[in-house]
Amino acid sequence: MKAKIGLEIHVQIVSLKTKLFCSCSADYRDKPPNTNVCPVCLGLPGTLPVLNEKAVEEAAKIALALSAKINPTSYFFRKNYFYPDLAKNFQITQYDKAGGLPLAVGGYLRLSNGKKVRISRMHLEEDPGRIYYEAGMQEARYSLIDYNRHGVALVEIVTEPDIETPKEAREFLERLASLLEDLGIPVSEYEGAIRCDANISLKGGSRVEVKNITGFSAVEKALMYEITRQNNLLKRGIKVVRETRHWDERRRITISLRKKEVEEEYRYFPEPDLPPLSIGEGLIRKLMSRLEKPAEDAAEEYEKLYGIDRTIGLRIAKEKRLRRLFEGAVRKAPEMARPLAALLANEVVFLMKRREVGELPEDVDGLLEVAKARAEGVDREEIMKMLEGWIEGRAVKYERMEAKIDLEALVEEVFSENPKAVEEALRNPKAINYLMGLAVKKAEKGVDKRELFAKIREALDRRRGAG
Repeated sequence: MKAKIGLEIHVQIVSLKTKLFCSCSADYRDKPPNTNVCPVCLGLPGTLPVLNEKAVEEAAKIALALSAKINPTSYFFRKNYFYPDLAKNFQITQYDKAGGLPLAVGGYLRLSNGKKVRISRMHLEEDPGRIYYEAGMQEARYSLIDYNRHGVALVEIVTEPDIETPKEAREFLERLASLLEDLGIPVSEYEGAIRCDANISLKGGSRVEVKNITGFSAVEKALMYEITRQNNLLKRGIKVVRETRHWDERRRITISLRKKEVEEEYRYFPEPDLPPLSIGEGLIRKLMSRLEKPAEDAAEEYEKLYGIDRTIGLRIAKEKRLRRLFEGAVRKAPEMARPLAALLANEVVFLMKRREVGELPEDVDGLLEVAKARAEGVDREEIMKMLEGWIEGRAVKYERMEAKIDLEALVEEVFSENPKAVEEALRNPKAINYLMGLAVKKAEKGVDKRELFAKIREALDRRRGAG
């Protein structure tokens, strides 16, 4: 059954060095509990928050990458609620009602099926602390609180309810993570850097929120369970109530936490210690000039412009070093785009992993020489030698090796020695590959394989005509 699903995604800006409103380290991992804190992030009396300028830039960069509209002026509010993970009993966030404009509105992210999932709004806020349970939430006799992450900068991205299936929800999160990686925000390296609340409803039922799901597969599983649960209730004539539920990863079920809050319960009011946030056109232009196309869009462009397979294009676009080389080389020689893409996505990637290469040379001319050799059928062993020389910074020049033997005579010799293989190739076009393999074995090293293949095909055509 299709559902209406909207996501509230909390993205830690893990590229920052410090928290959103204080100078504590933003990297709280592997530190003893409650040691990565200060009076500001703990909200002790007399302290004042100071906004991290870099956090604003990173959040604006995400908004631009999602084609969202950045508000010239936005505001911080206090979201008041009592919960142990909030040291101040309120969270500094942004609000989108009663004149409290968020950082950005609108935008979208496209799925592989072409659907645009619209973005409702994006805003900056501070992360709460983390609560640990001895066992599961239901079984634990007590809870432990670690405030090390309290105050880390979050961007909350709220979608419209355009998602219809758990699979689409998972794909949206995977594509968002890929986009963030492209922007230099390495969320995949940090557990819990993307957390998700999912709002889901079926026709005839109320909206239910499933809180704090970590992991893309967990989001898909939680939504699948919740669709089944709500559907079963509706079939039995039982009302689906508006509530907040928790995903129990261990038991693979959702558990009721509380009735769903309404906005008024949070008693939002403007943060008195922070002025309005202004983002000028100059900053937006600067960020736009640095912004690379998302990998998905770049791969789509490679396919349209050069006919490059989407999988190969995506492999190149996701790796900044490969993308820089590819785009630099095709500006010089667009006709070499396809062999160059194949070279980068296969042999270059292989060498990078084998030799643990950090940086790649900027010599696109040498790389194009290797791509030419690959396009002309030079043996892989030779290609790898040329690439190793290129990586080590040596000059690379490919000089086409002319065939040292008469290819027509070679083909006739192979045909006379293998009459059954020839008969099979005349009946089945795919069998030509077997003849090609036999001819390559006989040929001297460096023979142009494309010419050899053409000669075999011509010889077969002559025999068909004679027959």
